[in-house]
Amino acid sequence: MRRLRKYAPTRFKSADSAYDKSAADYAVSFIQALCHTKGTWAGKPFELIDWQEQIIRDVFGTLKANGYRQFNTAYVEIPKKMGKSELAAAVALLLTCGDNEERAEVYGCAADRNQASIVFNVAADMVRMCPALSKRVKILDSMKRLIFHPTGSIYQVLSADVGNKHGFNTHGVVFDELHTQPNRKLYDVMTKGSGDARMQPLYFLITTAGDNQNSICWEVHQKALDILNGRKHDPAFYPVIYGAAPEDDWTDPKVWKKANPSLGITVGIDKVKAACESAKQNPAEENSFRQLRLNQWVKQAVRWMPMDKWNKCAFPVNADNLRGRVCYGGLDLSSSTDITAFVLVFPPLDEEDKYNILPFFWIPEDNIDLRVRRDHVQYDLWEKQGHLLTTEGNVVHYGYIEKFIEKLGEKYNIREIAFDRWGAVQMTQNLEGLGFTVVPFGQGFKDMSPPTKELMKLTLEEKLAHGGHPVLRWMMDNIYIRTDPAGNIKADKEKSTEKIDGTVATIMALDRAIRCGNDNSASVYDERGILIL
Repeated sequence: MRRLRKYAPTRFKSADSAYDKSAADYAVSFIQALCHTKGTWAGKPFELIDWQEQIIRDVFGTLKANGYRQFNTAYVEIPKKMGKSELAAAVALLLTCGDNEERAEVYGCAADRNQASIVFNVAADMVRMCPALSKRVKILDSMKRLIFHPTGSIYQVLSADVGNKHGFNTHGVVFDELHTQPNRKLYDVMTKGSGDARMQPLYFLITTAGDNQNSICWEVHQKALDILNGRKHDPAFYPVIYGAAPEDDWTDPKVWKKANPSLGITVGIDKVKAACESAKQNPAEENSFRQLRLNQWVKQAVRWMPMDKWNKCAFPVNADNLRGRVCYGGLDLSSSTDITAFVLVFPPLDEEDKYNILPFFWIPEDNIDLRVRRDHVQYDLWEKQGHLLTTEGNVVHYGYIEKFIEKLGEKYNIREIAFDRWGAVQMTQNLEGLGFTVVPFGQGFKDMSPPTKELMKLTLEEKLAHGGHPVLRWMMDNIYIRTDPAGNIKADKEKSTEKIDGTVATIMALDRAIRCGNDNSASVYDERGILIL
């Protein structure tokens, strides 16, 4: 195994803390006196891999002036098969049996009892394989509890049912696969106030990336990222994230190596390669590969738009060069406190030209900072860059948007504006009063399926030009597609985890652009029928 040749104390050490080598050495020695429990490693000493040792030394060796640990929360996010369960079990035993804490209460938590039992079973087997611990620890398998007799400390499994989980005097919590927590109840119960009587409680959170960005794990993940990137400071929080960046090539073995620090040790590169090849052949497996093997947060279980293909359509769009051109608008108002999207689609002039997309987005000026903090989306940056417009007040000012569209009509030949009927009656009447032709657009399978499939086809053929607009790209990556028994598809606003207003507006505008083009010729749908992808 690899060894940590030279230890570098964590950069998250606070001003009043110091690295205590003896404390770190003790924690490492305790864990390395344990044995692996599974597969070819079973019975062999638990020699920490470099990344594991770095975490143990940082967390257990960084001490405040009073001698207690600086960090009370460690968040470790890493792909599967990297040795998470073994490390989590070792930490649980260290807190229970090796931390000199009288009557320590250490809990193993997960989404359900079976998941929490995975780490517990590893810890129990480690005890059985260690003569020094097996003499001092009683294992109650049926209760999923370990009792360390010298201090009367316990390690107990809990699950997400929090009905009776109050009144703990917690010294340690090991959360396995935090991303599977159905809600934040168990996390809050176990981390907020349950360890007030302890001098150095530790909440050890270890997980793979998830697919729900409305979860407690996503919230903690974002905090970890903010600390890693210097946007936030919390001296008690220790963040570790191994994974591929969104822009990384997920098929590149170098990216696999970056995301998987135990590659070649706990899992062979041949296994990752086989999983990658399978994902290439079956796009439905791509998200699973990205999430589990590269530790990337995904938006839903099955990604609809392949973002690498969308990125290839980031051809420049020159708004001035489009002046006077025929175009079609798509308007999605959403709610008055949310994002309003208006997208213009310019049909190609010839076979060499592309469908040019020119999107516009508005958000209330007064709540932009709140939304940045709440949603962890960089609305403020997009606003400074000119990609996101604001209207005065805490609701979207539709009158301002109407005047904006009126000015666009002076610059471009807007033949039609398609709109979602919901909530748009007054505004569409006003636009009609300004001389625009407005077309109601149904949001059901019948109306949405043909242009949605066409959007995918044009993307794959690189016949779109969207200029890499970041807000539209974000929304395109958020989209979740619903399919009916006949194979028709449509964007599903309810299941899409974040905003897709710009995507819906683009689909509506694209429909009108394809049907009408630069003249009044027949629809491409009438000529060849609906595409089945």
